[in-house]
Amino acid sequence: MDPTPQRCGWRGMAGDPLYEAYHDTEWGVPEYDSRALWEKLVLDGFQAGLAWITILRKRDAFRAAFDGFDPEKVAAYGEADRARLMGDAGIIRSNAKIDAAIGSAKIYLAMRDRGEDFSAFCWSFVGEKPLQNRWEAVDQVPAQTPLAVEVSKALKTRGFKFVGPVIVYAWMQAVGMVNDHLTCCFRHDAVKGMAH
Repeated sequence: MDPTPQRCGWRGMAGDPLYEAYHDTEWGVPEYDSRALWEKLVLDGFQAGLAWITILRKRDAFRAAFDGFDPEKVAAYGEADRARLMGDAGIIRSNAKIDAAIGSAKIYLAMRDRGEDFSAFCWSFVGEKPLQNRWEAVDQVPAQTPLAVEVSKALKTRGFKFVGPVIVYAWMQAVGMVNDHLTCCFRHDAVKGMAH
């Protein structure tokens, strides 16, 4: 039997199959699909003030509640949809976060209609290539960086909400704009090898 691979030392991950699978297969993998980048940004906004595992456990319910994060559908949500979402115990029920998600769908579509690709916009901040960090311990990984502040400001300028620098940095890590797997983690080099 294979020994347990060495992973980043996230609090609460060891022994949690869902959390370990997310770390091992998804977190830090460069994501270039505009819709998927937008979905992850919305979910990170819902995470504000909560642990990521809370969102991860509810992700399927979020996808069901938000029509698979289809921006066209979400942008068209009205009061009945807001009421439905606020009544859905499977998701995080916050008027402000639900409004932010609907608003962000409208911004996403407006950018697209202007010919501005969301993926190209996002990746432009890192020169279209993932930044490769070499952290050795969890406590070295920053909660935010000057670059995250810059991206946060750019998103806020476009009207996005729940996109503060800490949320944005968590999102940048998740979608592989930065490789913040620890150097001792078996995923560090694997993710590094995925850079275009």
